[in-house]
Amino acid sequence: MKKLLVRHLGPVEHGEVQFGDLTLLVGPQATGKSLFLQVAKLLIDRNAIRQELRRFNIRWGNSPEDLFEVYFGEGMSALYSEQTEVQQDGKPVDWTKLTEPRGRVPQSSAQKMFYIPAQRVITIRDGLTRPFTDYRAGDPFVVREFSETLHQLVQTEFAQREDLFPTKGRLKQQYRGLIEEHVFRGMVLHLDTERFQRRVVLQTPDGKALPFLVWSSGQREFVPLLLGLYWLLPPSRVTRRKDLQWVVIEEPEMGLHPNAISVVMLLILELLQRGYRVCVSTHSPHVLDILWALRTFQRYKGTEADVRALFGLDASMSRWAGDLLTKQYAVFYFQPDGQVRDISGLDPASEEPAEAGWGGLTEFSANVSEIVSRVVARSTQG
Repeated sequence: MKKLLVRHLGPVEHGEVQFGDLTLLVGPQATGKSLFLQVAKLLIDRNAIRQELRRFNIRWGNSPEDLFEVYFGEGMSALYSEQTEVQQDGKPVDWTKLTEPRGRVPQSSAQKMFYIPAQRVITIRDGLTRPFTDYRAGDPFVVREFSETLHQLVQTEFAQREDLFPTKGRLKQQYRGLIEEHVFRGMVLHLDTERFQRRVVLQTPDGKALPFLVWSSGQREFVPLLLGLYWLLPPSRVTRRKDLQWVVIEEPEMGLHPNAISVVMLLILELLQRGYRVCVSTHSPHVLDILWALRTFQRYKGTEADVRALFGLDASMSRWAGDLLTKQYAVFYFQPDGQVRDISGLDPASEEPAEAGWGGLTEFSANVSEIVSRVVARSTQG
């Protein structure tokens, strides 16, 4: 999929997105960013979704309303109307054929898009991962699927060793050092056993286990994201998961200090280097700062050394940094009026307010600066 068009769906009146290697969606809450990304997931993974729903004996009808309730979540059928339209690469989509409840599921039903939702913190409860069946039938599919994936990983693949972080071979050494410094502060992400299940805890340097609820909010938000990234970035000669082509990460900045957000962006850019196409929804000016810098480097012949300086990386990352200058970056602003605008230029001097203000992310800071400057000027004149 190169382009997705959505019309008259919930808060989205008209939204067309041309995907890059890394695509950012920005805009206020409840403007349709998550809805748009979930539509993309539904189109790309229609067969895998149908297979997963059947595996857990979930029944649904053949109407768009039934599909909305079982996939987007309880009450979401209200977002659909007869005017709702979706086009994938210019071709209209028939809602009734997206995940037909009956019939044979094609063999080519492997998941192609890995979706890390904004609600990821609820996928771990008291340190225990939650399976698909631990949720209500009306909870969004992307949350239940991500939670099931983490549950299977922690109880099987990751359970083969007690320490999850830091672990040699998992992520590059420079990433591990930055995560240790800015997120875990010298503590170890550890697996122990509770009620015959593997439980995630943080372990202090003296070996004391800290349960999930006493972690910082940033650590609680980051750990499910980290475990998902572990799955996407295998510690072997295989650079990425065979069938996966896309990664969606909603609001990766939640609960994190700007230095930690930079680390998360490094991991997102690593996904690009592994061959994934990545979509990110964000409310963070810091995320946009990084993308603006990369696009500016491309425009003004920046070098790999400039990219390394941006993140404080040493010369061993030279090739990695140089490759980032060849990627395509796109940014789309989901406006309160339901329109979606391409602001990929991120030009602060643009005559278009949406682009100059980075989709509203810099408007407040600019307003504060203007007011403060006015006050200072008035004082000096007096």
